[in-house]
Amino acid sequence: MKKVVTIQDISCFGKCSLTVALPILSAMGIETAIIPTAILSTHTGGFTGYTFRDLTEDIKPIADHWKSIPLSFQAIYTGYLGSSKQLAIMEQFFDDFGDKACLFVDPVMGDKGKLYAGFAPDFPLQMARLCAKADIIVPNLTEACAMLNVPYIDEGYTKEYIEDILDKLRALGAKNVVLTGVSFQPDALGIALLQEDCDQVYYYFNEKIPISLHGTGDLFASCVLGGLMNDLSLQKSLQIAVDFTVTSIRHTITDPDYRYSTKFEECIPALLDMLAKHSNQ
Repeated sequence: MKKVVTIQDISCFGKCSLTVALPILSAMGIETAIIPTAILSTHTGGFTGYTFRDLTEDIKPIADHWKSIPLSFQAIYTGYLGSSKQLAIMEQFFDDFGDKACLFVDPVMGDKGKLYAGFAPDFPLQMARLCAKADIIVPNLTEACAMLNVPYIDEGYTKEYIEDILDKLRALGAKNVVLTGVSFQPDALGIALLQEDCDQVYYYFNEKIPISLHGTGDLFASCVLGGLMNDLSLQKSLQIAVDFTVTSIRHTITDPDYRYSTKFEECIPALLDMLAKHSNQ
């Protein structure tokens, strides 16, 4: 089995970050190690009064123990990192464990043109340094614009605007750049990809469902990495991730409690069907 490590926070209730990444990657046949960067009683979407414990001081001792075993990974996947100190630790973690690993960064920082609460104004520029080390990055438009310090346009943008952002992101140093949440028409939403050694942008779209659900970005990113670890191309992995995210959203909104969690678990058979279909093509 291929072995990956994912490094992000964990919510005791609610599905985002590690409570999405671990079951998705495991279901796709990948041995998944974790390093929690923080522990919360619930995720932050729709809840108030949740508890939060920062686990920054635990990350380096875990890594030091792993070096003594020693462990190696086929991929290192970072999600939400809550501080500049955690970013610095991840840069060292990439140096220590990333020699033969796919470095996959989801630079979780914000959405809809705003950074999440708690991030200092200079945090995106620090995140950009981590992205520069990555083989693949998957920012949304808000995160991309923040890292580049360029104006954010919510809708009505052109392909030229998107492709200029992709060029600038790749210029940071990341080999493959995926921009998520791209939409040129009201009923379609998807991704734009600029791959290493290729100047032609690849687009892939599915239905745009006009609701917002917590954790869908984590679901998408985990599916992309799962496809790659099953030896699929980046384009095929992105197709699976887009399609499965839409499938999970469609399934979830039939439940009146859909605000709190994407009910992806009941859709995992569909994910495995997608994986088999693309693997056999």
